[in-house]
Amino acid sequence: MPKTLRYTLLSLREMLLSAGPFAVLTIALLCLTYWWLNPNPPERVVLATGPAQSAYDEFGKRYAEALARNGITVELLASEGSSANLELLRTGKADLGFVQGGTADIGYDDEDAITSLGSLFVEPLWLFYREDSARRLHKSPTVNKLAELKGWRVNVGTPGSGVPRLFSTLLEVNRLKDTEMRLSELEQTPATVAFLNGELDAVVFASAPESLMVQMLLQTPGVKLLDFAQSEAYSRRFGYLTPVVMPQGVVDLAANIPPRNVRLVASTTSLLAHSDTHPAILQLFAQTATTLHGGASWFSRAREYPSLEHSEVPISPEAQRAIKGGPQPFLQRYLPFWLANLIERMWLAMGLIIALALPLSRIVPPLYTFRIRKRVFRWYAELRDIEQRQENQSDSAQELLEQLDAMESKVEKVVVPLSYTDELYALRNNIHLVRKKLQRKAA
Repeated sequence: MPKTLRYTLLSLREMLLSAGPFAVLTIALLCLTYWWLNPNPPERVVLATGPAQSAYDEFGKRYAEALARNGITVELLASEGSSANLELLRTGKADLGFVQGGTADIGYDDEDAITSLGSLFVEPLWLFYREDSARRLHKSPTVNKLAELKGWRVNVGTPGSGVPRLFSTLLEVNRLKDTEMRLSELEQTPATVAFLNGELDAVVFASAPESLMVQMLLQTPGVKLLDFAQSEAYSRRFGYLTPVVMPQGVVDLAANIPPRNVRLVASTTSLLAHSDTHPAILQLFAQTATTLHGGASWFSRAREYPSLEHSEVPISPEAQRAIKGGPQPFLQRYLPFWLANLIERMWLAMGLIIALALPLSRIVPPLYTFRIRKRVFRWYAELRDIEQRQENQSDSAQELLEQLDAMESKVEKVVVPLSYTDELYALRNNIHLVRKKLQRKAA
């Protein structure tokens, strides 16, 4: 092996042995921090949506498409609606879910187990009725309030949707008992078919206007939408309800649908998540929410939603930053999400580790020097021992010369970096001086 390469490899070996413990300590601390912080999110999450063709189902598909661009697979879990979604979150069968305010029974225990990513949009209570049913049962083509629905066949949706609970509350304040109406709990699609076939007089939905059923019924001849003239009073009685107005012509300007402003009561729908859901997933969903729900709609102006208001459970810090923060985090603009997320969540810990490692790293150069010089200085102990034995005359000069020759033979095989060869030559000179003394003694 060429001497230059041999010297280089020796320097590298000693440097690695000197810096190795500190490198191992730093790597161990990084691994421990990585395990503790768990910065990388899971690649798959479950989002509880709602019935097929509902607004929840449509929004779920949009979230899945948006998160797929960041390598996250969103599994859409169809359900009956808000109440069912809340139960899926409680049991851990879903990581996130859409829940409408006032339609689900949220208790104190949920405040620790569930967090909110903010209110996404308003969901009016749509009560569609057949004009011919109104003429037959009410003797008028128009219904003005809930109390006028006595004796009607009304579908209020499945129990899991939460609408029956909300509608029952509204009937109660109107002093209308459930037994005074023929209520059914069909799913949206079969209920709509039965309604259009004349088997039902009215159907009740609680959905965003993006719902295909709502869009279709708003433009169906012979179908009318109940105007909640007392919408302001409902909102004062129930904090989770908000009065909203569907402007004239917003559905179809050319056909002027609706022909006049329609007053409605609405609750806000929030995106709730299980408290164990990875913070990076919450961050992605919150950022996506600002994109999907930040535009203008029938019932809100641009950037009015997502909102931190109307939440029945605590808002997650990730949602607060996304809703208040505005622009996308700096690193995510230029780096893949997984790498930007890793740096964002590890930078503080990495800074502390580096702050700890830098002072310790100052020991490496002296330790390296010590290890190199030790290859030379270890022979001085044996050399001094030979010299002392010569002075004490405990051994013959000839025996000591033989031992000195054996030691010198070993020293000639010692290799040190070029910058330390002066110490190696100094050792050889000292061996030569001791030999001269022994030779004089032997003579």
